[in-house]
Amino acid sequence: MYKSLDLVGQTARLKLCLGACMRPILRQSGLILRINPVRAKNPTDSAGSARSILFFALLLFCGLAGAQSSYPGIGRAATPKEIAAWDIDVRPDFKGLPAGSGSVAQGMDLWEARCASCHGVFGESNQTFSPLVGGTTAQDIKTGRVASLTDSAYPGRSTLMKVSTLSTLWDYINRAMPWTEPKSLKPDEVYALTAYLLNLGGIVPDSLILTDRNIAEVQKLLPNRNGVTTEHGLWPGKPMGKVTRPDVKALACMQDCAAEPTIASALPDFARNAHGNLAEQNRSVGAQHGADTSRPPADRPSRIAAAPPVVPPAAVSSATAGLALAKKHNCLACHGVESKIVGPALRDVAKKYRERADAADYLAGKIRLGGAGLWGAIPMPPQALSDADSRKIAQWLAEGVNK
Repeated sequence: MYKSLDLVGQTARLKLCLGACMRPILRQSGLILRINPVRAKNPTDSAGSARSILFFALLLFCGLAGAQSSYPGIGRAATPKEIAAWDIDVRPDFKGLPAGSGSVAQGMDLWEARCASCHGVFGESNQTFSPLVGGTTAQDIKTGRVASLTDSAYPGRSTLMKVSTLSTLWDYINRAMPWTEPKSLKPDEVYALTAYLLNLGGIVPDSLILTDRNIAEVQKLLPNRNGVTTEHGLWPGKPMGKVTRPDVKALACMQDCAAEPTIASALPDFARNAHGNLAEQNRSVGAQHGADTSRPPADRPSRIAAAPPVVPPAAVSSATAGLALAKKHNCLACHGVESKIVGPALRDVAKKYRERADAADYLAGKIRLGGAGLWGAIPMPPQALSDADSRKIAQWLAEGVNK
C-alpha cells in the first residue's frame, strides 16, 4: 500500500519537475508543453507513466539538439574548396579519378627529374627503398597472377608484383609522392608517371597515353590483378564472396605454427643520428620517449658522432642556420650529416670541395640544379628552394659543416 502511494507521488513530482524545467526551453523554441500532475489509476499505471514521461523527455531533448542548425562560436562549415582538397581518394572502380592524361615519354622525363633519386633510373631503387619493378613475366600478365609470389625461393617482392588495382598505384603517387613534396604533382603528371612505371615493368608499350578513359582497360593488364581474395570474410556478404563470416578464430591458418619469435628492433649506424636525437623529438609524456640516438646502443659500441649541443638563441651562428635550413628543406632525408643515406654524407661533401675557392658558389648551383655521376649512379634532382637558402646551405658546406 505504501509502495503504491509512493509511486503515485513520484509520478506527480516528476510531471511537475519536467513541466518546470522544460517550459522555458519549449517556449523559446516555439513549442507548447502542458503536463498536469494527474494521479494514476493504479500503481502499475504510475510506473508506466513515469517511464513514458522519461522517454518523452529524451526524445524531446534529441529533437531539440537535432533542430539546432548552428553552434555559435564553435567551428564553421567546410568550404567546397576545403572539401575538395581532402576528397582525393580513388576507388578500385576508379570513382574519384580526375580527368587527365599522360604519356610514357612524359613520364620518363618526370621520373628522371623527381623520382629516380630514390627509386632508381629503372625502378630498381637502392639500398634504402624497396624495388618497384621486377619479378613479373609475360605469363603473369596473361593470367593475372604473379607466380613468383608463391615461390619461397624468390629473393624479393616488388610493387608491381603485389599491386592488384591500378587505382592504388595512381592514388598513392598522387597523395604521397615525391617524398619531399607530397601532393605537388598535377593529375596529368600522375598519369604520366603511372604509365612510365607500367612501361618499366613491361606491362604497357612505349606508345601508351594513359587517361581517365582508358585506365580501366589498362587495369586488365596488371600482373597480379587476380591475386586478391575475399575468402577471408573481412567484407562479409554474398556480393563479396563465398564466406559470409570472418574467420576470427583463424581456423584456416592456425596449423603447424612456428615457435613465437623474439621481436626486437635497432637502428643501423648510418641512420641512427641522421635526423638528430630522437629522444629530443618526442614528447615527455606517454610511454614512448625515443632512444637517445646521440649515444651508441648499450649493447655495442658505435662510431656515431654525438649530437650537436643545444645552442641558445642568442648564440645562433651560420652553422646552426645551415643545419636548420638543411632540415627545413628535407636535405637530411637523403644525406646524413656524418653518414651516407641515399646520397653522400654532408661532411664528405664538405671535405671534397674544401680546397675550392668558389666552393660556396659551386655547391649552391649544384643544390638548385641537381647533378649525377659524382657520387655514384643515383642522381640528385633539382631542389625547389630560394637562392638565399641554397646559398646559406652551400656556405655551411663550404665551411666544413661546422656544428
